[in-house]
Amino acid sequence: MLTSSVRRVPIAYLPTPLVEMERLSQELGGPRLFVKRDDQTGLATGGNKARKLEYLIAEALDQGADTVLTVGAVQSNHARQTAAAAAMHGLRCVLILPGSDPADWSGNLLLGDLLGARVHWAGGKPLHETMMEVAVEEESAGRHPYLIPLGGSNPLGALGYVAAMEELMGQLKERDLDVDAIVFASSSGGTQAGIMVGAKALGFDGRVVGISVAKTESGLREILQELLPETAEILGLDLSFDETDFVVYDDYVGEGYGVMGAPEREAIRLVASTEGILVDPVYTGRAMAGLLDLIRRGVYGPSETVIFWHTGGIPALFAYSEGLMKAIP
Repeated sequence: MLTSSVRRVPIAYLPTPLVEMERLSQELGGPRLFVKRDDQTGLATGGNKARKLEYLIAEALDQGADTVLTVGAVQSNHARQTAAAAAMHGLRCVLILPGSDPADWSGNLLLGDLLGARVHWAGGKPLHETMMEVAVEEESAGRHPYLIPLGGSNPLGALGYVAAMEELMGQLKERDLDVDAIVFASSSGGTQAGIMVGAKALGFDGRVVGISVAKTESGLREILQELLPETAEILGLDLSFDETDFVVYDDYVGEGYGVMGAPEREAIRLVASTEGILVDPVYTGRAMAGLLDLIRRGVYGPSETVIFWHTGGIPALFAYSEGLMKAIP
C-alpha cells in the first residue's frame, strides 16, 4: 500500500461499498452512476473523517496526548467523528465551535455531547486562535493536548484518502470498470488532496472533481497547492500536478456554507426516493446538486461512468428538518 509506512489505528469499517445507482441514472438519462459509500465507515454514523482520523489519532497516541482539540462549525461532521474517535481510544475531546450555546442541541452537536466531548464556544473569535488559547489552558491544567485542524485536513490526515483511492482502484479492477470522473464535496481540502495524490500515484485516468461547498475555486485551489506536495512528501512520492489536475466547481455554494436551498432539497429527495440513499444538506446534498446540474447540462453524457464519493453527514438532516419540509419550487 502507498501509505503502509505510516502508522494508523483502525477506526473505519473498510472497505466501504461501491454501489451502482441504476435508478438515478435512468431518471437522469445517464451517465452510468456509482456511489462510493463512505457514509458507511461506521464511526458514529459514518463519514469521511474516519479515514483521516486513523492517522491523526495514531500520531496523537504516539505523542503521548491525553486530549484532542479540534475546530468546526456547529453542525460539524468532523467534530462529531473526532469526538467518537477520541472516545474509542480513551482520549478527552474538546470541540471549539463558533458562537454561543444554542437552545437546540440536535444533529451533530447532540452526538458530540453524547460521545463525551466538551464544547468550548468561541463567540465571534477566530476558531484557530481560540483553539491555541484552549491548548494553553489544557497544558496549564497538566494535560497533553493534540491539535487537529479544521476537517482533519493537513498532510497527515489527507493520507486517509490516498489509502481510500487505492481501495477504490482495487474495486474498479475487480469489476473491470473504467471511470471518467470521481465527484465529491470539497471544503477544507484534505479529502480532495488525498484523492488527487492517490490518483496521480496510481495512474487513474479519470478526472477528480471537487464541488466546493463554501470556498471560491481560487481559495480551494490555494489550499490544495499547499497540501498536495506535503502529502506526497510524507509518502516519499515525487509527483507533479498541472492545471488540468485542479478541477473545482464553485458554482453551487448558493447563499453560503450551511445554508440549504432548493438545489440541495431536490438532490436530497431525489437520491433518497430513487436509491434509498441519504445525503446531507451541507456537504453531500450540495455536491449531489452540483453533479445533477453537470449531468443535465451535458458535462457528463450517457456513455460515461461517474462515481459520486459519498462523504457522510447524515446527522445534519435532523438539524434541517424544517427547511427540508419546504415545498420544492
